[in-house]
Amino acid sequence: MTTRAGIDEQSVPSGTGCVECLADGGWWVHLRRCAQCGHIGCCDTSPSQHATAHWHETGHQVITSFEPREDWFWDFADGKGFLGPRLPDPQSHPEDQPAPGPAGAVPANWQDLIHR
Repeated sequence: MTTRAGIDEQSVPSGTGCVECLADGGWWVHLRRCAQCGHIGCCDTSPSQHATAHWHETGHQVITSFEPREDWFWDFADGKGFLGPRLPDPQSHPEDQPAPGPAGAVPANWQDLIHR
């Protein structure tokens, strides 16, 4: 059942890290979860901005944080944040997974490389 356009309350996360970054050896600052299909992508501060790219490619307009202890949603179409329903677990990447991540892939000078 969908309570708001762009949210599928049955969608499960695609994994514990950015799908594209893991596939191509990249890294991220923070993770975002597509509220429609569960795709995990990296935030706009990350070098590759895969969560926003996923919206442009699919039209899936709502994301939620995939960071521990964060429960906000963002609608790309209207540019507004909101609180939404609880989606299926897991709610975030594992607590022991570093941010930025993944472990071993983040360059030492990562702060000089991020989008601000």
